[in-house]
Order: sequence, then structure tokens, then C-alpha cells
Amino acid sequence: MTAINFSLKGKIVDVVSKQIINGELQVENGKITSIRPIREECLNYILPGLIDAHMHIESTLLIPSRFAEQVVGHGTLGLVADPHEIANVLGEIGVDFMINDAKKVPLEIRFTVPSCVPATKFETSGFVLNENIVESLLKRDEIVGLAEVMDYPGVINDDVELLRKIQACKRNGKKVDGHAPGLRGNELKKYASAGISTDHECSTKEEALEKIALGMIILIREGSAAKDFDALSDLFFSNPDRLMLCTDDLHPDDMKEKGHINHLIKRGLQKGIDLFDLLRAASYHPVHHYNLDLGLLQKGDSADFIVIDSPESFQVKKVYRKGECIFENQQANFSSSNEILLNNFGRKNIQAEEIQVVDRNKKINCILAKDGELLTDLIQVNPKAENDLIVSDLENDILKMVVMSRYDNSPPSVGFVKGFSFQRGAIAESIAHDSHNIIAIGCSDEEILKAINGLIEQKGGLYAVNGNKKEALPLELAGLMSNRSGDELLQEYEKITKFVAQLGSDFHSPFLTLAFMSLLVIPKIKLSDKGLFDVEKFKFIDLFTS
Repeated sequence: MTAINFSLKGKIVDVVSKQIINGELQVENGKITSIRPIREECLNYILPGLIDAHMHIESTLLIPSRFAEQVVGHGTLGLVADPHEIANVLGEIGVDFMINDAKKVPLEIRFTVPSCVPATKFETSGFVLNENIVESLLKRDEIVGLAEVMDYPGVINDDVELLRKIQACKRNGKKVDGHAPGLRGNELKKYASAGISTDHECSTKEEALEKIALGMIILIREGSAAKDFDALSDLFFSNPDRLMLCTDDLHPDDMKEKGHINHLIKRGLQKGIDLFDLLRAASYHPVHHYNLDLGLLQKGDSADFIVIDSPESFQVKKVYRKGECIFENQQANFSSSNEILLNNFGRKNIQAEEIQVVDRNKKINCILAKDGELLTDLIQVNPKAENDLIVSDLENDILKMVVMSRYDNSPPSVGFVKGFSFQRGAIAESIAHDSHNIIAIGCSDEEILKAINGLIEQKGGLYAVNGNKKEALPLELAGLMSNRSGDELLQEYEKITKFVAQLGSDFHSPFLTLAFMSLLVIPKIKLSDKGLFDVEKFKFIDLFTS
């Protein structure tokens, strides 16, 4: 970028001193050289760029450079990204791809090293990031910490390799992020005392306050599947300096409809939360916590800031990075694409008998899914049987679910889930947290089989069927992301989601909710490619009750 010298007037929002002045910025060679008050009443606001303190770029279905083109228009200048998803599929090669692609754009995109690849030993993963690989990655300048330590039982039970990863992070002077949903009491104390500095999995104020009391910073999350802002927003009135904002997982349609971190600023203001507390959670705190290279509108800082009409409506007019305008007139002033295509897909098509379940005249353990939540419950139900085979029960909203390895041809795992309310059709995807195997759900074995085999043939992405009709969204980068432009990808995504909406589910994002039904580190019960898993007991359970 070529730095230019200029001055800019506006209502300057100082998140350090917590004041707003009508003022004029002077920018020279990419730095703010002076900030002077003026008597002129200004209309536009000038404030620091916003930061998403924890997200998986893969969930946007876009590679980092393509995502940057979309998100800059919402006032986002910084991201702390955990490449956990691509690391499970492609290992260190995947992490390296994300870092290099992010360098092509002017946003401050930094990464954390995935701490648990695979997330557990109870599923098939494409790669393993051992302690030596993790320590090597931690030495890179683009890395700001160790990503969410999901294996909290490993911390509590003194897992040697996991503790070595944490120690390596601390030796390199970087932060350790947490992931401990529902953890309380003495176990939480031991988890926090290991040096874990943050948590983005709180779903109640009480849980968050207990973690804050132990020195942890709470990342209030509002994504496409997990939405915790309403439950945790009162923390701004009691502990504003212990908060940051994040999305974790955000699908492209939600970003188009609502925005990004700017959406949370607007919602917070509507709740009566102080503007400075919101903006500090979205700029000041993550800049200092992760030592990000972003200015905070102070004299001598890098000229990184955004221009908006007002905090309440938060319409972004311009965005500056190191003194150069990188967004104006509703258009990013940069572009990028990546022709490198990486994948890891070794699965062959399956046959109908591989997903059949013989009836035993017993109740079955069933997953209860909820819209907008990652947590599930365990319920026991009487299954529906036809010709001595258990099938989806549409009348009682109990649907067959299949998870199978994308990396080899091991037998599929079959379970049942309640809550999706499909009345017809099936969906399948290769976005199945965390190992990104194939996951499918549907109303009939025939449609489930069509969806799975269609997904295999396109080597990943999203796939939906309704009788003889189908819609597909290939994701050519690891079956997780596309290198197409955001607008092109969004058109295709909206097409398949409209198709899925006709299947009858009232879930906001059925694909994203389904993706978390195999996440073995979120209670209470999930399905991996190796079987039905009780997260609280951390062991497999039988499909049939005893």
C-alpha cells in the first residue's frame, strides 16, 4: 500500500480516554501525527476498527482473503482466527495456507494454533498436530496464541502432551484461549490455573462471573448457531473490562443480513450499554490482549480507523488501514483470490444396507437438538420400525442421522435426532465439527443415501435432496471453503438454503446446527463416525437402552 498524507474531520471517538470530540486527524506516512479539537460541528464519527476476538473463518465458507473483502464493509479491521477446521483436514499445510492467504489483504488477521487436533481420540481426523508441530507454529509472528483448549478433561487430568502445548505457548509469550462449556467449581479452578486466559463458551451470566473471578476474560459470542449476547450482555454493567466480542462461527447469509461485530454494537446500545464499553470490548481489549498491530486512534498510532454515520445505525462510509482508504462507496478497494485447491477426501460411495439399523424392540438413546444452541440433551424414545428396520419417524420428529469418515471407508455410524422437524428430504455436508467427516440427516434412507453419495462425488461441501430434486454447493478448498467471490458464494448458498427451507425445518440454519451434532466436546450427547458419545461421561454409549 502507498501511504499518503491527509487530514480528516469528524467526531473522534477515543476509546482510551473515553471521550468524543469534534476534531481533525492529521495522517502522514501511515501514522496519526496529530489530533486537534475543532469548533466545527461534525456529522460523521471516526473510531477504531472493530475486531472479532475469536472466529473460524472456515465457517463463512470463504477463504480468508475473500472473507476480508466482505467483512471490511462492516467496519471490521481485525480478526483472531482459529484455523481448527482446516487443521483437522489438512494439518500444518492447512494452517500455512490460511496464514499465507490472509497476508494478501490489508486487514489485521492473526491466528491461534489449534490446541486439539484431533479434538478427541473418539473420532477419525485427517491429521494430528502434536506438541512439536504446535510449538513450531507458536514461534511464527502471525500466531498470537494457543487456540481454544477444548480438551478440558485433559487439563484437569494432567494430560502430559496437552500441558506441554500450554507451556510452549507461555514460553513464547502468547495467550492460551479456553473452551470449557459449563465447567464450574474446583475443576474450573484447575483449568484456569493452567494459564488459560479466555472462554467463549459461557451460556449463563453465573458461569461467566465464576470464570471472571478466576481471572479469565469472557468472549461474548453471537454467531449463526450459538447466540449468547442476550444471556451475557448484563456483564457490561458489572465487568466491562473483562469482556471481548466474537462470532465463533458465522455463515455468509447472516453476515449479509445483520453484519458482523457492528451488529453487536448496535444491539448493545439498544440495551442501554455504554458505547465506550462496547467499543473497548471490540477494539481496545483484543488489541492489548493479543498484541495486535492495530492503532487505537492515538497520536503516533498506525492510521487504522473507520468512518461511520452514527453508532446507532453504524453505516460504514470509509475504512482506513495504515493511512490508506481500503473501503469506500460500499466497495472494498482491494481484492484477492487463491487458485490453490487443497483437499483430503478418500471416501467411496456407500450402499443402503450400511446405514440400516435392525430393530431390537427396545428404546433408543436419541439426541435432542435445539435451534441456536450447541448444547444437546439425551432423551430415550420408542423408535419407528418398518420391516424390522428402524427408520425416521416424521410424526414424532425423530430423524435418522449418519456420520462417516471422509478419510477412509470405515463403516458409517448411525444415530437419531429430534428437533430438526424435517418433513421431507435429506441434507449432508462435510462440515462436521471438529474432524469434518460426512454428516447427514433425513426423512428416508433413500434420500439420506442420495445426499451422502452426492456429497462424496463432489468431494465435500453441502448437499440437499428432496425426492428426485437436489441442490449442491461444492466447497473446493478442503470441503470447507470456496475461493469464489463472496457475492458468488452467497448466491449459491442462498439457493441451497432456500431449497432446504422447503424440507420443513424451522431451524434458522439447519446446516450449521447439523455441523455441531458431531462436536464431541460440547455436552451432552453427540454422534461421531465411531458411535454415539456421552460428552459428560466422555465415553461411547449404545444406541439402544439397556
